[in-house]
Amino acid sequence: MYKGYLLDLDGTIYRGTELIPEARDFVKELQARGLPYLFVTNNTTRRPEVLQAMLEERFGLQVPLSTLYTASLATVDYMVDKNLGRTAYVIGEDGLKAAIYEAGFEEDPINPAYVVVGLDTELTYEKAKIASLAIQKGAHFIGSNPDLNIPTEEGLLPGAGSLVRFIQASTRVEPVYIGKPEAIIMEKALERIGLSKEEVVMVGDNYMTDIRAGLDNGIASLLVLTGFTQAEEVADLPIPPTHVVSSLADWSFDD
Repeated sequence: MYKGYLLDLDGTIYRGTELIPEARDFVKELQARGLPYLFVTNNTTRRPEVLQAMLEERFGLQVPLSTLYTASLATVDYMVDKNLGRTAYVIGEDGLKAAIYEAGFEEDPINPAYVVVGLDTELTYEKAKIASLAIQKGAHFIGSNPDLNIPTEEGLLPGAGSLVRFIQASTRVEPVYIGKPEAIIMEKALERIGLSKEEVVMVGDNYMTDIRAGLDNGIASLLVLTGFTQAEEVADLPIPPTHVVSSLADWSFDD
C-alpha cells in the first residue's frame, strides 16, 4: 500500500525501557520486504548513535544510523536554513546539545542568536532565567517539540512542550516548534527517506503529534493504540486517522 514508513519511537516501538514486542516484528517485516523506513522522533535527549545502540542492545532491533531522524537533527537543519547566526543557548540534554554544538554553533548565554528549549530532566530556575532574558533581548526562540508528555513505564511524564510553555509564559514570546506535528521536521524527513508525501504513512501512538503530523501535512497516518492516545478516545477525535490498529501486529502490508 505504501512505499515507505515514517515511524515514531516512544509509545510506538517502546514504552520507556519496555519493548512493545509487536513493534519489533513490524520493523523486521519492513526490513524483510525491503521497504524504506525512517524513525522520526521528537526525542531530543539521546544522540542518534545512542538510540541506535539502545534499539539493538535493549530491544534486539538492528537499524542503520541513517534511519534515525530526531528533532535535534531537524532543529539543526532549521537553524542552518534560518541563518541568523552561529551562537545558541540550549536547554536540553546531550542529544540536543551535541547536535547543535557539534554542527558548529557556539554556546552564548548572554546574547545568542537562538534559544533552543528541549526536554531537560535537570532543568533549574537559573537555566530558565538565562533563556528568558536572552529571548527578551531578541534571540530566536525554538521549541524542539510540542509534546506536553512522554509515555514511560511509570506513566505520562512532563515532556519538552511543558518546558517550552514555561519559558513562553515568562517571555510572552511564541516559539517556533520543530518536532511533530510541525511541517519543518516532516518536510526534512521526506527528503531523508527520498519519497513524496503521497508515498508514505506516518505511524505513531500520539494523535496530537504523530497523527497530526500526517493530517496537517498531507500524509497518510496510522494510529497504534499502544501509547499516548487510548482506544476510548478514537471515536471523538476531530479528524480520524487514515488507519487505526490496536497494535502493529494488526497491520497488513498487502491490503
